[in-house]
Amino acid sequence: MFCRRLLNLVRERELALERFVATSTNSSNRPFVWYSTNRSSAVLLQKPKKSERKPLVTSINELKREARLRKKERQTVEEIPLKPPANGLLVKSLVPVAHEVYAAISELLSCVSTVIKRTVVYYCKVCGDVHIGDPPHKIRTCNVAGSSPNKEHSWEIGGMQHAFPTVESFHLYDRIGRAVSHNEQLEVDRITALVELCIQAGVDIPEYPTRRRTCPAYNVAGRTIDFERRFPKYFTMQKDINTSGFWTERKKTSKDMISISSDDLKGTEKLMEKYAVQTCGYCPEVQVGPKGHRVRNCYAYKHQMRDGQHAWQEATVDDLIPPVYVWHVQDVHSTEPLSDKLKRYYGVLPAVVELFAQAGADTPMRYTSLMKKDVVVPELYEMKLVV
Repeated sequence: MFCRRLLNLVRERELALERFVATSTNSSNRPFVWYSTNRSSAVLLQKPKKSERKPLVTSINELKREARLRKKERQTVEEIPLKPPANGLLVKSLVPVAHEVYAAISELLSCVSTVIKRTVVYYCKVCGDVHIGDPPHKIRTCNVAGSSPNKEHSWEIGGMQHAFPTVESFHLYDRIGRAVSHNEQLEVDRITALVELCIQAGVDIPEYPTRRRTCPAYNVAGRTIDFERRFPKYFTMQKDINTSGFWTERKKTSKDMISISSDDLKGTEKLMEKYAVQTCGYCPEVQVGPKGHRVRNCYAYKHQMRDGQHAWQEATVDDLIPPVYVWHVQDVHSTEPLSDKLKRYYGVLPAVVELFAQAGADTPMRYTSLMKKDVVVPELYEMKLVV
């Protein structure tokens, strides 16, 4: 009788602990996190199918409602005042945020360029998976067209462009002006989309001139009416700039070819709440601005039906800063690669976080559950003893 009561008491405590863990994992100020090896970390490493469209940020019903409102506004000829940044003016409260994001870009580039010299970055030439550190893992997750039957990766030595991919966008001299046409694609500069977002939000870079309005634009019958000159009085035409406002010959600086880690996304999210960013629903193309460009260079799923035009939709932070997840190496001094049979015990991390973690930096608490710090990776001969 006593043993039965003791077992019931133990079961009740286990159930109470599970309920506490379930509630604590949903709160931001939790004392600890409960992990499980049953949840596979390979879910974050899976790539969407090329035939699938990116999920819409705004529901289709909301988009239809906004389209009906715009159609109704075009039928009424009256002046509609616009708010910044839709009227061409800057959002003053976000100008310091734009400078902070741009400063974070420069700092991240300096740190990554120093740390990456002391480690090796591998990438699979078939599926594009990335691994940080030497030797590369032996986990069989290469499951794309052209891969080997055993799903093993074909590793080659890569660089920053594989661990930190950049997404470029056309630089707009006038963000509320007309879109870049197909014939102008070679005349307009392409820079890092995150840098372009900072420029449109208030960061002035001499190499990329942009129009700063002093008089707001208005919406009349669905059209944006600008009462300001095309070029303000203080603007002077230079020899190395054409009449469209774009540089014809210019060398790209090191700040154009960088990305930003997931630790500095809060400022980017604030900017994207006000400053629109468009992305193609089928390919990685991004255009910073209220509307997408008209360049017909989409070669994704069913591009023939669209005549190469992009299927523009609202972008997210992941479209602007593509996340790259890699398998986390707990013992950086080990010469044994990660085994496919033990992949349920391995965690994952963003590539930039894994790079700094292997260099000795402290990992933020937000990544503790992804790393599976509480899980001890067993040896191969101990797998049969693991419950």
